[in-house]
Amino acid sequence: MSNSQSIIDIGNTYFMHTYSQFPIVLQSGTGSTLFDVDGKSYIDMVAGIAVNSLGYKEEQLTARLHEVIDQGLLHCSNLYWNPYAVKAAQLLSRLGEMDRVFFCNSGTEANEAAIKLVRKWGSLQASDKTDIITMEHSFHGRTYASMTATGQTKYQKGFAPLVPGFSYARFNDIESVQALVSPKTCAIMVEPIQGEGGIKPADRAFLQALRELCDTKDMLLVFDEVQCGLGRTGKAFAWQAYDVKPDVITLAKALAGGIPMGALLAKGKAAEVLQPGDHAATFGGNLLASAAAVVLLERLSDGSLTKHVHESAAYLRKHLESLCSQFASIVDLRGIGLMMGLELSIPVRPIIEACMARGLLIAGSGTHVLRFVPPLVISNEEIDKAMVILREALEHCGA
Repeated sequence: MSNSQSIIDIGNTYFMHTYSQFPIVLQSGTGSTLFDVDGKSYIDMVAGIAVNSLGYKEEQLTARLHEVIDQGLLHCSNLYWNPYAVKAAQLLSRLGEMDRVFFCNSGTEANEAAIKLVRKWGSLQASDKTDIITMEHSFHGRTYASMTATGQTKYQKGFAPLVPGFSYARFNDIESVQALVSPKTCAIMVEPIQGEGGIKPADRAFLQALRELCDTKDMLLVFDEVQCGLGRTGKAFAWQAYDVKPDVITLAKALAGGIPMGALLAKGKAAEVLQPGDHAATFGGNLLASAAAVVLLERLSDGSLTKHVHESAAYLRKHLESLCSQFASIVDLRGIGLMMGLELSIPVRPIIEACMARGLLIAGSGTHVLRFVPPLVISNEEIDKAMVILREALEHCGA
């Protein structure tokens, strides 16, 4: 029995069945290449689902984590200050052109915090100004309020009653949003690029119209940048790719290079809403995660990482466009930067499995979309290898 099969058998015995996992056990990595416990290598186009943006065995990140570990203090209560969290908050605020930051541990936590913030802000305007509009096919997390905000019933099935006060508009359809606005509406929450909804970018005109609507109706605009933020679009923040600034931003995934971390950012009238006692996160902004975040944010600040994203994204898109012209089952290529989706007329699970067998990791987004969210440091050579494998897998699956 292989090392991986032994581990998988034990995992199947003790884990709850919350994931439909592929039969590989990953152990190490370098650059944008991963290795399993049996020594097989894989080009990584998943990056932990847009998490491992600096790839694997990145020198600065490794050194900074060792620095914190060697100091002997990984966590202290938020009753006290720590220098790494302060530096991370300063860099985030400056990069995102926001005023204040709250740190937590994940994207769903960041979105829960955003929901609390906008509802408190609304209730200060009027006692019943607490309704929130989100989008169909959105994804905001799996805890109760964020799951309710998610505009996909498949994630909500079996978990009723849901949190009241949410309604769902059609993505990229401003008239459907306007039809839901009432005096009770306190905020509109939207992903600039829908991730789990099929890698669907917002139209710039749609986001501009949302901004104008919120200004006119005295509502807050929330951008969920959990998956699409922090360099993935080729800008530090996704809103900068559209030049439409929200009042509130949520982040996670890539923020700490693989260490769990989320963040809520706010500006202007939204920045002073939460006060001591309103919200907290025991591990939010701990030293280890914050130190990792500083490494990423420094790379985003000097522009080197986003420059590489622009170049790599253009190179990857050229390859994918070539595949579009060669395979009849490919019906659409969409996305921004290193967040791309290839929609097919056939289910993608067999293609994902065929890629994996040949040494390439790709994730799906729904049943018919291949999702490309590699480490932001991926090289052209790694893209070349990935595309050779993808072509073979498409041919093997009769695409």
